Amino acid sequence: MSTPTRRFKRLITGGVVTTGVLVATLFTGTAGAVAAPDVQPGPEPTVHTQEAYAPEDDFTSKWTRADARQLARLSDPAAPSRENSMPASLTMPEVPKDFPDMSNEQVWVWDTWPLTDEDGNQYSVNGQEIIFSLVADRSLGFDERHHYAKIGYFFRPAGVPTDERPENGGWTYGGLVFDEGVTGQIFEDQSFSHQTQWSGSARIMKGGEIKLFFTDVAFYRDAAGADVKPYDPRIALSVGKVHATPNGVKLTGFDKVTDLLQADGTYYQTGEQNPYFNFRDPFTFEDPAHPGETYMVFEGNSAMQRESATCDAEDLGYREGDPYAETVEAVNASSATLQIGNIGLAKAKNDELTEWEFLPPILSANCVTDQTERPQFVFKDGKAYLFTISHRSTFADGIDGPEGVYAFVGDGIRSDFQPLNNGSGLALGNPTNLNYPGGQPFAPNVDQHPGHFQAYSHYVMPGGLVQSFIDTIGTSDNFVRGGTLAPTVKIDLDGDTSAVDYSYGSDGLGGWADIPANIDVNPGGKVQ
Repeated sequence: MSTPTRRFKRLITGGVVTTGVLVATLFTGTAGAVAAPDVQPGPEPTVHTQEAYAPEDDFTSKWTRADARQLARLSDPAAPSRENSMPASLTMPEVPKDFPDMSNEQVWVWDTWPLTDEDGNQYSVNGQEIIFSLVADRSLGFDERHHYAKIGYFFRPAGVPTDERPENGGWTYGGLVFDEGVTGQIFEDQSFSHQTQWSGSARIMKGGEIKLFFTDVAFYRDAAGADVKPYDPRIALSVGKVHATPNGVKLTGFDKVTDLLQADGTYYQTGEQNPYFNFRDPFTFEDPAHPGETYMVFEGNSAMQRESATCDAEDLGYREGDPYAETVEAVNASSATLQIGNIGLAKAKNDELTEWEFLPPILSANCVTDQTERPQFVFKDGKAYLFTISHRSTFADGIDGPEGVYAFVGDGIRSDFQPLNNGSGLALGNPTNLNYPGGQPFAPNVDQHPGHFQAYSHYVMPGGLVQSFIDTIGTSDNFVRGGTLAPTVKIDLDGDTSAVDYSYGSDGLGGWADIPANIDVNPGGKVQ
């Protein structure tokens, strides 16, 4: 697929997004004047205008190699073994090993999302806060969980101060959302070896109705575990109701699944183009610049054949004459062409949100990273902030950066997005030493910082709060695995910079599994 160019653009009038009251208050803190970190020699980042385009336009912003190479420029080359080499202002505080388990050892817990409205506000229902999580039975090994994930839910009383809650956050596990067999019904080929559910988002509607958007997945493997054909991920919707009382929360419905979107091979890579493709993690929202219109962002890959994918000069993004620039030929001769992640956009065609159409991707990361997981938007001060998460191991050849949250700012949901913080994009990374390999979560490198794999799957909440799950804490000589939610942390945004708020909680770490509602769905006003 050829890359869209600027000649197709149609500017949004004035290039400015006007936010509503709820959206404009998603972040209440400001970072103030953030001092620029020291940077090592290297290429200059790509020039981005932040200019906005209409959502339907054929313009895709690029997270370029020149941008992503700023990550290494932010790293201290003299940082010794087991020390963090990245700026403290962009690093998540260290999570201790003696963490409490939010499920009381009932299930593994990882990707988590709250009950929200179209503006990203988080709702309690009749005084109960509700979250959805990927869960798996603890009889499985922690690293087996992905192929057998189910969506479960938790609830707790709203408005309780953190220091008055149980240490594990005070959540009660409500069980699975779906009965066995419900989510497998949408697949025409029923010969799947196993079927699972991956991340999404949950929208609260009138009358306590919940629209649960998620990734419905079927695997086709033989008895030896080899793929018979590519796995089949689909973006799906199921509708149910929440019933909350002071005594607890019950969900009803969720007995039918609607198939919304399958990768098209034109904008978004398919299993035929690449058996290892990504297509998942729907997040729905209303664009403040287009009231009444509902959009969805999701993780995808650029629609090229895996074995013949290439990147061009725009993907590299170097300024003319930059002495640190790579050549297109050299990059295409490397394995970097295997990493061609993007962030997709779709638009709802009806009020029921059961019919959707693909729009061109809003961001590509060709030859930068293979994964742009769990994308979401936050709107603040007339700007659109696009967040995504990525692994160190999924960066392309020649690119290195921490596990964590990456962020981009523009004037609308389709913009020439500026990566935050010296053009690097890093907003909140795990403590990482880029001078040493990371290893794997099940075998972390002994020379790496113990927090290298401490948390992942970060979700940005109202007020700049950020939630994630614990993966691995420690190094190969002494480490523990997670499977529960990490402490909440806070980041402050200021234009094209961000910073960790170390005054929040205790040295930057808030309550364990703290996901507070900021709106109650019933009369009574804002939760205090």
